Amino acid sequence: MSYSEANPASPPPEEKRQPRQSRLVKAALACQRLGRFDVTLRNVSLTGIGGQGPHMLQIGERMSVFLPGHQPMLGTVRWVAGTRFGIQTDREIETVRLRAAHDDQLIPADSRLDFQIVPPPQIDTWRPGLTRATNLPGHLGRRR
Repeated sequence: MSYSEANPASPPPEEKRQPRQSRLVKAALACQRLGRFDVTLRNVSLTGIGGQGPHMLQIGERMSVFLPGHQPMLGTVRWVAGTRFGIQTDREIETVRLRAAHDDQLIPADSRLDFQIVPPPQIDTWRPGLTRATNLPGHLGRRR
């Protein structure tokens, strides 16, 4: 019995996908058919990217990938769903370099701890022309 017969739902061990990290990164792709264009990456792994762009790519199409903090590299389109895509890169992606390239522009929310509790304002909300119920004769401060 082969591996694919024993485990029909899972890929063979040599084809296991790399763990992905959710990222929001601006990058660019280029090919002969479309030229160079900007894309938004949402997932990054050691050997691939997933994202969305303005054009429908074609499975098997070779692309130049321009990532922040990296030299341009080549990749192959592996899947397409509308304008979303997955590209397997020919070289490894260093996710630490992606973050370092954006550090001057983006500040992680958890990097600052200067939150403070601000008490509500202590102002009188009485408006001229209105009568306060507590000023009426016989009012005990509760509703009947």
